[in-house]
Amino acid sequence: MSLRRPLLLCSAFALALATPWAQAAKDDRAKPLNLVFDREGAIDKVKQRSEFNGNVIMTKGSMVLRAERMDVQETSDGYYQAYANGTSGKQVQFRQDRDTPGERIEGRADQIEYDTRTETIRLVGNAEARVMQGDQLKQALSGATLNYDNRTERLVVETGAASPHPSGRGRVVLMPRNPPVEPPPASSAPLGLRPSVNLTPRQPQQ
Repeated sequence: MSLRRPLLLCSAFALALATPWAQAAKDDRAKPLNLVFDREGAIDKVKQRSEFNGNVIMTKGSMVLRAERMDVQETSDGYYQAYANGTSGKQVQFRQDRDTPGERIEGRADQIEYDTRTETIRLVGNAEARVMQGDQLKQALSGATLNYDNRTERLVVETGAASPHPSGRGRVVLMPRNPPVEPPPASSAPLGLRPSVNLTPRQPQQ
């Protein structure tokens, strides 16, 4: 029996991402793609394909994608599809700021595919992602493949042999939205105890 089973993440996670992430994606959509790299790259205008190597960094608004190698294909309708690959010792890294001050989403995988037309991000192989508020973890998930659609707020976790967890299992962690309330401190005043029986000595009978 195959270990690869898609898992739709529960509504709590989707609702937590809905408004801020959708706005961030909308703002980033109109921004240009920028790429910097260490080693020679190639741009094929006939095939509408570009290749970049060596510490490649792609940015599009608040979105940042870091990889050792990246291929970028321009579609016939003017959108771009990026295919980013890491090395055995260094995965591809992704992050994007959210509208909530100090909040961001970040992820990593052996490969990452990014499509500007569908606004989808696909993390492939030992994939992990998390939502951070400063240094505080809010949500985390991992699996063989993570697929996220910015427009519909739909996140799919696929299990399988490429999962970072034993037996190809997926994992989701949802942190509490509100911190636990500490119980009030115990009073130092003595308790007003009342005897449960009559302790008055009985008088001897005459």
